[in-house]
Amino acid sequence: MKRVLSYLLLSVFAASASAQEIDPTAESRELMGDDNPAFFWETRGEALWKEARGPKKANLSQCDLGLGKGVVAGAYAKLPRFFADTAKVQDLESRVLTCAETLQGITPAEMLKVRFGNGDDQRSEMEAITAYLVSTSKGAAMQVSMKHPKEKAAYALGEQIFHYRSGTHDFSCATCHAESGKRIRLQALPNLTAKADAQKAYVTWPAYRISQGELRTMEWRLNDCFRQQRFPDLQYGSEAAVALTMFLAKNADGGVLEAPTMKR
Repeated sequence: MKRVLSYLLLSVFAASASAQEIDPTAESRELMGDDNPAFFWETRGEALWKEARGPKKANLSQCDLGLGKGVVAGAYAKLPRFFADTAKVQDLESRVLTCAETLQGITPAEMLKVRFGNGDDQRSEMEAITAYLVSTSKGAAMQVSMKHPKEKAAYALGEQIFHYRSGTHDFSCATCHAESGKRIRLQALPNLTAKADAQKAYVTWPAYRISQGELRTMEWRLNDCFRQQRFPDLQYGSEAAVALTMFLAKNADGGVLEAPTMKR
């Protein structure tokens, strides 16, 4: 009986909350002011980017993220994109893996020994590097190219994956994120097929998750959505991961990057 009553109360609260935006990080923001713990990931990522490492004893300063070797500011706003040297469409994470292997001799397997941190002793180099690189594009507007045939194909594949229903619960990404005004308990769900919602969502990742004590990237966000759909893990930097990112990034065109941000 208590459980039923609690559910009803939550349902009523959720319904009334739909009329106004709830900020689950309000208390933390009040305590920390403008400070965001993501800063520590950004700092560590910058150090990793500039450190001579790997068999080739080189840093990543000559990595081309699409705007020329060594240019990082604004690069994230134009990713994913087609790269001629790999003949692939790559997002930020997959491009960093390419640069680490070609410039430093560090294999993707080595870079991904820890894909995602655990908020404690398990630290991910990729999360830190991603946080740093995204931070250098803060304030830039998303402007994703669709000129190359492979960029168009990646978007089409990402859209197909987004709407693909499968698994034990017959879920898809669209189950939660293709209709405006949806909520799960008290959590508002952005409609990622609508420009305004897609912009608002995409430009805020990576983000420091207060509840996890960890910085989370878009790669983690997609993988966690797969987990909630009861799908197998999304392979890091895979064609599917890049395609989904392309679909979301292009839908967010024109949005101004705010990341790394802070979330519940």
